[in-house]
Amino acid sequence: MNQPLDRRHFLAAAGLGTLASALVACGSRPAEAAEHFAVTKTDAQWRAQLGPAAYAVLRQEGTERPFTSPLNDEHRAGTFACKGCAQPLFASRTKFDSGTGWPSFWAPLNNAVATRSDRTLGMVRVEVHCRRCGGHLGHVFNDGPRPTGKRYCMNGVAMTFRPA
Repeated sequence: MNQPLDRRHFLAAAGLGTLASALVACGSRPAEAAEHFAVTKTDAQWRAQLGPAAYAVLRQEGTERPFTSPLNDEHRAGTFACKGCAQPLFASRTKFDSGTGWPSFWAPLNNAVATRSDRTLGMVRVEVHCRRCGGHLGHVFNDGPRPTGKRYCMNGVAMTFRPA
């Protein structure tokens, strides 16, 4: 026999539903198999090598403020590499101005990066990290130019540039 919900039961159910939604939306990354990288260092070694801004992005999955990276305005021929391990990541010929304030590319170099699902901030995105050291670089989106239609939106502080 179905009984109508009284106010107390309704509020309890609504509260539990809100709590469950918040936990799902803001939950941490799901458990994944441990990844192994060719370049590994202690946390203290990463901090000493990278400095605060690059450490926050590469090792703590932070994001630099838009329009603050000098690499956003880098237009010379060359290669963008991981600041953590010097892995070449992107050729300058694949860079484009996305208007977002972060260096953007339509394709990485072969075997340079890897991706994984990122469910932080209440949405599902695709995180991009360095294949060699696992450093967080940014995210990839499906709104880029031809020929790939991808926009690898990278944190400039996580990379270096080597002119050709």
